[in-house]
Amino acid sequence: MAERQSQTPPMPPKSGEEREKSRRIGSLRALLPFIAPYKLLMLAALAALVLTATVSLMLPLAVRRVVDGFETDAVGLLDQYFIAALGFAGLLAIGTGMRYYLVTRLGERVIADIRKAVFDRMVGMSPAFFERIMTGEVLSRITTDTTLILSVIGSSISVALRNLLIFSGGLVMMLFSSPKLTGLVLLIVPIVIVPIVILGRRLRVLSRQNQDWIAESSGKASEALLSVQTVQAFTNERATAETFNKVTEASFDSAKVRIRTRAVMTVIVIALIFAGVVGVLWIGARDVRAGGMSIGELIQFLIYAIMSAGAVGALSEIWGELQRASGATERLVELLNGEDAVKDPDVGVALPSGGRGEIHFKDVSFHYPTRPETAALAGVNLTIKPGETVALVGPSGAGKSTIFQLLQRFYDPESGQITFDGVDLRDMERETFRHAMALVPQDPVIFADSARENIRFGRPDATDAEVEAAARAAAAHDFLSRLPEGYDTYVGERGIMLSGGQKQRIAIARAILRDAPVLLLDEATSALDAESERAVQAAVAELSADRTTLIVAHRLATVKKADRIVVFEEGQIVAEGTHEELVSGEGLYARLARLQFTEGLAAE
Repeated sequence: MAERQSQTPPMPPKSGEEREKSRRIGSLRALLPFIAPYKLLMLAALAALVLTATVSLMLPLAVRRVVDGFETDAVGLLDQYFIAALGFAGLLAIGTGMRYYLVTRLGERVIADIRKAVFDRMVGMSPAFFERIMTGEVLSRITTDTTLILSVIGSSISVALRNLLIFSGGLVMMLFSSPKLTGLVLLIVPIVIVPIVILGRRLRVLSRQNQDWIAESSGKASEALLSVQTVQAFTNERATAETFNKVTEASFDSAKVRIRTRAVMTVIVIALIFAGVVGVLWIGARDVRAGGMSIGELIQFLIYAIMSAGAVGALSEIWGELQRASGATERLVELLNGEDAVKDPDVGVALPSGGRGEIHFKDVSFHYPTRPETAALAGVNLTIKPGETVALVGPSGAGKSTIFQLLQRFYDPESGQITFDGVDLRDMERETFRHAMALVPQDPVIFADSARENIRFGRPDATDAEVEAAARAAAAHDFLSRLPEGYDTYVGERGIMLSGGQKQRIAIARAILRDAPVLLLDEATSALDAESERAVQAAVAELSADRTTLIVAHRLATVKKADRIVVFEEGQIVAEGTHEELVSGEGLYARLARLQFTEGLAAE
């Protein structure tokens, strides 16, 4: 790990230049399926938006009437102009409040749906998918990227539409006020658009790169914090922090370039716009002096020009936000459209009789994606009868745990067939046959919840009495009862408040509660003390009496009573039989047995 930490941080997974599509704002179209269900809310927001834009465009007319009204003796008419101006301001306030409420609510609703959709997709992906992407990066996309999209849906798009309406409406009203001055303003427009287009392209690329660096930073942080005890045990805090700092600084440097580009674009656009407005105002002032237009008309034109110029400036700002959101949308769409090597059939076959527990591996071969040069299994043939207890033994890396991985269909074999009660696993939905299995992994997973809910994770509809019965069977009841709040004690993230043996007993209780036809025990008693191990072995023996049980173990003392022991070496089955049959021979099992039992006696 230290070697990895000392390396220069890698470039983000894919730069903007490698993604031709990231240069197009059209990536935001991927959001339409999430927005479509809320048409009424969207129409209401659009109506409020049109109302505010219309009222905004009418205000300069009222101002013109008020200014020109000072030159008349009709005091009553002047009062009406002021009252009308106040009315328009009131409408503008109400419309703006409605627009904010409706648009913000729409944005929050859509983002909640996107986050749920992405998480639903990710939680069902096979382990092979997460070999290609860090969990921290996935979390970054679900949080940081959706926050960017929220700012667009909940604000930027409505502000952009409002400014488009104000710009187009203001342009029409400018033309109505003074065609001559409007023509001069239009001459400035192409000069303003050029820097927006040129710098906007650069900004899109930089925005995508910045988001990639943020995700890389999140991935590094997640990896280090999840392994914080190992980091501290090997005194690698400084090296780990240095690696994170390098990635974070790279993210900051990328952000600086993006910010600088956007700032330059803003300066150029605003400077050009207001230089043009000042020039047009100078010409308009000369027309007023010549009697070509009234002061009120000039002020009206000036307000519309400022509104239109401000709209263009705002659009240039929003354009940058849209570019960032476009990149964020791409990254989320990548997750939603991610290809999973393991897929359910279009129409799954039902499990016969609810699952008897007959398992058959027929000429199965498999290589892990990250280790294509080494066969995890090579031509394995294995039949397990319903109710049989079979132990899988052998040295590390021999293929024992791979049997579990393929049986739960976390991966598919490259060749051969795996059947459950005579049905190919690939012909069933994964949920169907996984319901018929209960797993106790070597490294038990404990969630940041109470001990009771951790056990109930095996069967969410279980009663408290059933949970406690499972805990008793797993020799966990006594220590759970001694916790500060008993079964309802919060055990911390990844069960940090529990010992290794306590975590394993909770995992065993979870599997017992599941009450599935097939029980998978992967070094299930490796972290238990001798007394707890005997208690758990007795519970497992009773539990295994009427169900198919597969046991992966290095400690041969835990598998002596198995109906059959299958010996693996280098991905192949090299022997099988009972403990007595295998220990009497001269094979691998006999050598392992002599080594372990001799060491055990010597230790005693």
